[in-house]
Amino acid sequence: MKKGREKFFIAQIGKTHGLRGDLKLHLYTDFPEQFKVGFDFDSSIGRLEVSRVNLKRGTIAFKGYDGDIDKAKPLTNVKIYSNADETRERCSLKEGEHFWFDLEGCEVIEDNRRLGVVERMERFGDVNYMSIKTDKSLVKEGFAPNFLIPYIERYILKTDIDSKKIYVQDGKDILEAS
Repeated sequence: MKKGREKFFIAQIGKTHGLRGDLKLHLYTDFPEQFKVGFDFDSSIGRLEVSRVNLKRGTIAFKGYDGDIDKAKPLTNVKIYSNADETRERCSLKEGEHFWFDLEGCEVIEDNRRLGVVERMERFGDVNYMSIKTDKSLVKEGFAPNFLIPYIERYILKTDIDSKKIYVQDGKDILEAS
């Protein structure tokens, strides 16, 4: 699959809501604004085009499945996906914010030493964490093969997406305690 076209899970459709084919929308993204009338998404059953959406109520309807509750019922539990290209086009970031898919694969560096590579981003509670695969040289020294660093100002000094590097402080302390 081409870079930027890899799919990632952003929402799941819930039960029908009302008689006109609306469905509950369970978001797994920080960008609800990407759900707009006319936008289409990959899903576990093929492409779906949004025909109606109410983010305040958490409901959505799709072209061809709207207008009747019985038409919409087969969409219950369908998963919705996006890709990096669509997400960049449809979502805007504030200064200093980054998409998770841009952080994944970045080297984590502290004091000019490579601690490892971000394998994936995870959220626990309301804090985002980098799940890091420890550099082989540190594993040989007896450190854990994986560890987590909170992606917060306290630990993150600089994120350079272009060079795929995240500069941290006190990350090695976290690794030592892992």
